[in-house]
Amino acid sequence: MPIEEVFIGIGSNLTNPVSIVQDAIVCLGKITSSKLINCSSLYQSEPVSDIVQDDYVNAVVAIETSLQPTFLLLELQAIEHAFYRQRDPSLKAAPRTLDLDIVLYANRIIDDSHLTIPHPEMHNRLFVLKPLFEIAGEIYIPGLGSLSYLIDNAPAIDMHIISEPVILASGPGVVPG
Repeated sequence: MPIEEVFIGIGSNLTNPVSIVQDAIVCLGKITSSKLINCSSLYQSEPVSDIVQDDYVNAVVAIETSLQPTFLLLELQAIEHAFYRQRDPSLKAAPRTLDLDIVLYANRIIDDSHLTIPHPEMHNRLFVLKPLFEIAGEIYIPGLGSLSYLIDNAPAIDMHIISEPVILASGPGVVPG
């Protein structure tokens, strides 16, 4: 099975979101048949919701994996569950302990009942686009365009870096294998 690069968005705004995001990054580094290769800084961003809630802590990580997208999704959902993620289909923008989203899976375009890649809202989410740019640089997003174009055209939100990359080893944000 080929090894492919995948970018995963991370968000939390309940309990202790900085600690939760840091712990989630450690968990992402332990996914079977995968290796954490890079991690963005942690960003604080205002919620994109009509629901009154605290600011989010967001990051994006890059992993290399031989897992198929659906199996990776199940791994991410298991990690969310371990952090007591509650899903209410009627509240898509509700506060959450942990949200893990596959933002990009190599250059694949997937649109089925379980998974849409690239993430269907990424072009509207600076809290995904800016950390992605930090670790991926100028890349082309299949079906959407260049990352710089998406950043320039995404709705503005209040966000700023609150922490450098979480795990430092052989390079910025890199976890040894």
